[in-house]
Amino acid sequence: MSILSMLSKGGWLMIPLFISSIIAVGIIIERYIVIKKSKLNVPAFLVKIRGMLIKEDISGAISYCIEEKSPAANIIKSGLKKYHLGHERVKESIENAGRQEVAKLEKGLSMVATISGIAPLLGFLGTVTGMIQAFMRIQDLQGSANPSDLAGGIWEALITTAVGLAIGIIALAFYNYLTTGISKLILDMEVVTNDVLDIIEETSRGNKVIQEDIEIEL
Repeated sequence: MSILSMLSKGGWLMIPLFISSIIAVGIIIERYIVIKKSKLNVPAFLVKIRGMLIKEDISGAISYCIEEKSPAANIIKSGLKKYHLGHERVKESIENAGRQEVAKLEKGLSMVATISGIAPLLGFLGTVTGMIQAFMRIQDLQGSANPSDLAGGIWEALITTAVGLAIGIIALAFYNYLTTGISKLILDMEVVTNDVLDIIEETSRGNKVIQEDIEIEL
């Protein structure tokens, strides 16, 4: 018996399970690519952006952020566009941009979490409907049913349970993997934004920032 013919014995509940698995796989692949592209070499970025801010080369810093195309660079770019309005406006702009970037990174993850919870429940529902089908068959045969008469219901019960649990476990594992990756990106964004805000505050107060004091060990 092929895998396809075996899965077909799971009944109509295999349809929502199949659709949910396709949705989960699509979101997981798309989020994995987004997270991979969002990674930033934080020390190198900070060294370069600091140098430009110390020289008050704001347009150069904005251009550098546009080239980087990472969430952290987008946040800094939004803040630097408000540089001429003062430190508080820069901080406010960075906070707003940060919330937007986090929302972009987490897009679709709630669906993966939902599928990881719903898929096993659909599997258990298949168990119930399969057992109901088996007992109805016994009743129809007035108790003289043999194992082959009950096979249809038992197949449905076992197949849907196994598929539902498999989808749920895989979706949950990738959900945790993706949220961990996003948490690391958020931590990088906080490091970058806090450092840039400190430099902007120093320069706005007219304090001289010593290059040797702000270089980061690469």
